Amino acid sequence: MGFIGSGSIGRTLAQLAVGAGHQVVLSNSRGPETLLDTAAELGPQASAATSEEAAAAGDIVVVTVPVSAFPHVPAAPLAGKTVIDTCNYGPERDGHIPELDNKSLTSSELLLRYIPDALLVKAFNNIFFKHLLSLARPAGAADRSYLPTAGDSAPAKAAVTEFIDSIGYSVVDAGTLADSWRQATGTPVWGTPYGPYSNEKGQPVGEDAIRAALATATR
Repeated sequence: MGFIGSGSIGRTLAQLAVGAGHQVVLSNSRGPETLLDTAAELGPQASAATSEEAAAAGDIVVVTVPVSAFPHVPAAPLAGKTVIDTCNYGPERDGHIPELDNKSLTSSELLLRYIPDALLVKAFNNIFFKHLLSLARPAGAADRSYLPTAGDSAPAKAAVTEFIDSIGYSVVDAGTLADSWRQATGTPVWGTPYGPYSNEKGQPVGEDAIRAALATATR
């Protein structure tokens, strides 16, 4: 697993991935030396690298950066790779982006313009990082939670579903990248089903609740 961006969601995913037996290569915009402590905490299955190296190393690569940083995501090493997009658009942080403000594009479709040869899947953008850590459950658990995914490549979605399953979650297929607005910031499936931020343990969410939340989204 390669990670472009190592903020709260990136570090949490890396922790879950290592726990599931995956090797992880972390990167950020500040350089590998700033991630040495994080990699050491995660153990021998983790290492720090440049964004280009992390992109090249991963069978699956997680892009977890501000939308304003999309132009800096390395495109060449991501060609043909399954890429997970966890990113959410926030104008107060990212500045206003006309195509996102007028809803002519989803943020994932915008990312795909910068990494056009990647096989992009939207996932993990709708859950608070503390809930992501605390709600992971083994396969078959009665209180296993579901996460929505969206993408245009069936093989990439299958690979991401397998990864998500390995770290303790089941998946609801939420459609194509053009449909991924249904899990964007402020929609019914974003954050709310898993409980308030003040409850760091969160609450498990089944398949039906996720499907219902996606279905009631309006644009």
